[in-house]
Amino acid sequence: MSGTGTPSQPLLADDPTGLQTFATLLRRMNSEFNRIAQEFAQAQGLHLTDVQALIAILDADSDEDAGNEPLTPSRLRQKLNLTSGAVTACIDRLERAGHIRRVRAADDRRVVHLHYAAAGRKVARDYFRPLAQCTETARSRFSQDELLVVVRFLSEMNRELALLR
Repeated sequence: MSGTGTPSQPLLADDPTGLQTFATLLRRMNSEFNRIAQEFAQAQGLHLTDVQALIAILDADSDEDAGNEPLTPSRLRQKLNLTSGAVTACIDRLERAGHIRRVRAADDRRVVHLHYAAAGRKVARDYFRPLAQCTETARSRFSQDELLVVVRFLSEMNRELALLR
């Protein structure tokens, strides 16, 4: 299948489970996610880096629900590989826009935790609802066992990508 592709049958290497196929499909999915994130940033008057920060804060809130530490500006700076000044400007924009809130730690008032604000969550949920719906549509085409393999693959990819830092 290394000739031409159609929209319903994308151009892939001869091996449907080979490295080239995975690389192509992951690049295409990443490009679509980037396009959606850029459109959200523009609609909200934000920078793409701000959206990346929102994702990190959202994920940290989920991790906190699982018993992990809340995200601090310092940890956000490390995650996004930004300077202190750039992360401060990003946090200020997100707070002004109502997407996040800063909360001082109860045990050490010098420590600031970053949380996704309820109003910001609603804006994001409303905007990204079509993405959630198409994700659910794609998921519905797989059995539970197949989805477990997909989850395992994505978890392993994230683990390997984290090692590249």
